[in-house]
Formats: sequence, structure tokens, C-alpha cells
Amino acid sequence: MDKLTVAVLGTGIMGEPIARNLLHAGIEVRAWNRTRVKAEPLADDGAVVCDEPAEAADGADVVLTMLHDAASVEDVIAGVLPAMEEDAVWAQMSTVGADGADRLAELARAREVTFVDCPVLGTRKPAEDGALVVLAAGPRDERVQRIFDAIGSRTMWVGEGTEASRLKLVANSWALALTASVGEALALAQAFGLDQSLFLEAIGGGALDSPYAQLKGGAIIKGELPASFRATGAAKDAGLVAEAGRAAGAHPRIAEAVREQFLRTIELGHGGEDMAAVYFAALPND
Repeated sequence: MDKLTVAVLGTGIMGEPIARNLLHAGIEVRAWNRTRVKAEPLADDGAVVCDEPAEAADGADVVLTMLHDAASVEDVIAGVLPAMEEDAVWAQMSTVGADGADRLAELARAREVTFVDCPVLGTRKPAEDGALVVLAAGPRDERVQRIFDAIGSRTMWVGEGTEASRLKLVANSWALALTASVGEALALAQAFGLDQSLFLEAIGGGALDSPYAQLKGGAIIKGELPASFRATGAAKDAGLVAEAGRAAGAHPRIAEAVREQFLRTIELGHGGEDMAAVYFAALPND
């Protein structure tokens, strides 16, 4: 198999397992993270850990960005694009919203860099298992497809521009609303003096049930909320959904309410916990 070198910029909750799965697939990885200590464990799997993003991108076939938001990507990529090889591809996996994706695609066009809009569906566990769903738009390059095959269970090609980022917002609107609804249902059960597990039992196996509701509901009941996806990120993404929806002429009132719940979660000191901590925002005030 031809050698493939990927620069992974951002090795946090999602970027670190993505980089590790690339390494396990025989792909060379040059890793960078703003806080270097988060990238250093990848060296044990064979990654080259770099001090600067441009250093990681120099000589890479594909530059993969998995950062917090569009502003973070813009800040990092400004010094990276000039360092990229002439035929290199920028695979932009961060959740940046519709306007953010358009701005990043324009940056790539201005530098004549091939751009693939490719956010993913899934949190830390699917990322660790190589079971993400990749939403992709842009030119179909066999090098990026090799990356997608290493990190995901399937790839959906949905357009030639930034349609993938828009589909990611649609999917996130559902996932965030479901998370907030599960949290609110369990908060209501507590407020009513009920055993919270009765809710999960009541919906279990029926049309209203879902594996996700059981997963997040169980975590809330157990009080085990290590971050699979942080509440801070959920608040950011809910804001992106609402912003893009309004700009497109829709009325994303649920997304706006969900964002308020996640902002309240952060105010209560649970921003660094898993997004299921939105449950605390629905509890009675002390």
C-alpha cells in the first residue's frame, strides 16, 4: 500500500483516537495540539509529535483539522496553508457550522488547496472504536477515503461544497435535543419523587425507546459523566444550529432552547462534564 502521511491538528477528545486509528491502519501521523501534553501519548503508537502546526503539515499528504470551532481552525490554518505540499488535501473535520465551513473553504480556494468538508457523527467511544460516520463533501480523493475507512464505519458523500457541515448541523439538532430531553425527563422524575429508572423502563423496548436515551439516561442516574462530548461543546454546537437555521430562514426554536439549557449547565459548573450533564439545568433550584 502506498505511503500516506497525515498531519492531525487537534488531538483532544476526538482527535486523539482518530490519530491512533490512523496509526493502527499503517498511516503515518504527524500530530500537533495547542497543549502538547495531549498529543505526546500518540508517540507511543508511532506518531511524530510536532511543536508547531506548520511543522506537522510540512510534507504531509493530508492535513486533518479537528479543533474546537471555526475561529480556532482559522487561527491555526493561516500558518499551515503556506506549508502544505502542492498536491496536499485539507480534510476539515471540525464542527464549524455553515458560515464557518464556507469561510474555511474560501481560505482553501484562495491558497489553491484542495478542501474536503468532512465533519463526523459520533463521540469519543465511536472514535476509539473506529466507528464514526463521516459526512463528506468535496472532491473524492482516494487518500482521504483511506482516512475515512480507518476512522469510520461508513462514509456519506453528500455534495461538492460544504453540504456535509450543514448535514452535521441537522444531525446535531436531533442529538442535542434528545440529550436535553432525556435530562429533563429524569429531572422531572426526581422532582416528582419517582425512581428515575422507571422512565427508562417505561420507554424500554417500545417505539419511544432508543439506545442513546438508555445510554445517556443510565449515565445520569449513575452520576457517571466523564466527557464523551463536553457540555461546552454542546452549547457551541446548539448555537451553530440556531444561527445557521435562522440564516436559512427556518425557525430553530428548539435549538435555541437547548442552547439555553447547555449555557445554564455551564453556569452551574458542569461545562467540562459530558453533555448529559444538561440534566442539572432542569433540576429544581436550590
